[in-house]
Amino acid sequence: MKINTILGIILIVLGIIAFGYQGISYTTKEKVIDIGPLEMTADKTSTIPLPPIVGGIALVGGIVLLVIGSKKS
Repeated sequence: MKINTILGIILIVLGIIAFGYQGISYTTKEKVIDIGPLEMTADKTSTIPLPPIVGGIALVGGIVLLVIGSKKS
């Protein structure tokens, strides 16, 4: 397989995943109270939004690379 074909397939898969998830969520621990030996923490969930245009660009880029790779063969 040529590098363009492999890269095209990877971009198509990443584009489909980006359309499916629409964002990346993660959890962090945050100190709420810290008084001497007493310490309380809370879990804070944050989300990094992933716009659908990113998935679309990856998908179109993968398709273009596949077409270019097949024309060179």
